[in-house]
Amino acid sequence: MFEKLTELITNYVEVKKEDIKPESRFMEDLGFSSFDFMSMLGELEDELDVEIDQEEAANIRTVQEAADYLESMRG
Repeated sequence: MFEKLTELITNYVEVKKEDIKPESRFMEDLGFSSFDFMSMLGELEDELDVEIDQEEAANIRTVQEAADYLESMRG
């Protein structure tokens, strides 16, 4: 899941794949705007066929948190 996320992240912000770490924060470290973040989540919902809870998504700060959350969604 982390690998899939890093690929997707590079579509939204100017960052090298190898610079994305599990502890990288979307806004502070990777330069996401809240619009970029929500757009990426929408794309993930479509790709993974899951529905992401907006309140829970608001608590996601790091790439690893997002990966863990998505893994749990897939069950």
